[in-house]
Amino acid sequence: MAKSADLLQGTLDLLILRTLEFRSLHGVGIADRIEQVTRGVFIVGPGSLFPALHRLAEHGWIEGQWGELENGRRAKFYALTASGRAQLAKEKRNWRRVFTAMNQVLGEEA
Repeated sequence: MAKSADLLQGTLDLLILRTLEFRSLHGVGIADRIEQVTRGVFIVGPGSLFPALHRLAEHGWIEGQWGELENGRRAKFYALTASGRAQLAKEKRNWRRVFTAMNQVLGEEA
């Protein structure tokens, strides 16, 4: 299985932004959702996830707010900002270009 270190540069950002597109989640929830949606292909550990979350917040693409989990523990929940939605749209366009180019190189139709 690929670990986050095996991801193409910027792919983790795209995965996080897409995961937060429809609802706020805490860090572990984001990692779990990525693993679930990719059927275990991408497993994002805390050593990659939390620096990425901080980087995305510094860019203003996500914002964190403290909340409470079902078990009563506190956690920071992350949500997309307006600029994060714009960045996600840009990242999707870029990814589709890369996907199409790689399929051309591999001789497969997109």
